[in-house]
Amino acid sequence: MKIGVLALQGDFDAHRRRLEELGAEVLLVKKPEQLDTIDGLVIPGGESGTFLKLLGEEGFEKLKQFVRRKPTFGTCAGAILLASEVENPKQAGLGAIDIRIRRNAYGRQLDSSIREGQLLHSSLNHSPGSTLEMVFIRAPKIEHVGAGVEVIATEGNDTVAVRQGSAMAATFHPELSDDTRIHQAFLELCGSDTPFGKLRAGSVRRL
Repeated sequence: MKIGVLALQGDFDAHRRRLEELGAEVLLVKKPEQLDTIDGLVIPGGESGTFLKLLGEEGFEKLKQFVRRKPTFGTCAGAILLASEVENPKQAGLGAIDIRIRRNAYGRQLDSSIREGQLLHSSLNHSPGSTLEMVFIRAPKIEHVGAGVEVIATEGNDTVAVRQGSAMAATFHPELSDDTRIHQAFLELCGSDTPFGKLRAGSVRRL
């Protein structure tokens, strides 16, 4: 099984290192045709409007087809791209997850923070709910969750990670935390034989 990480901008290499430490084969995806060679995709943080410009019309359509067929995980800007509705300002999305999301809802870069949230019991977490470190950087906010969307994690009263079908999104940056469980959940969604919960929280050293 090969997992791609969209490598157009953002800290895509942190996702690559995390996935490789969990046993996945990883390909840095820079061209649309590379999507044909992978079994799942991570869309990292960055600037969602810039992603759209770099993808271009052809790349966007290719990515839209991919997320309808294969597991995809978006973090921060990646979560914005996967949403069905984007605000502040309005922006095209891939429509993979029935959520309304607001860009930069937590403020500017200076307002970035590390918080403690809750990883909930879900179809991708068979253990009871537990605390989870969350790194927020100019984070978007999920303002509405559709009926078919499963909430995976919360921070305070906010939904911060969701799953619908084979698509997953988080408004924080799990690649910047020691806790491996969000990436493990995605690998389970991809059908990897790396089981969710096999490694304990904090079992990967900080990179």
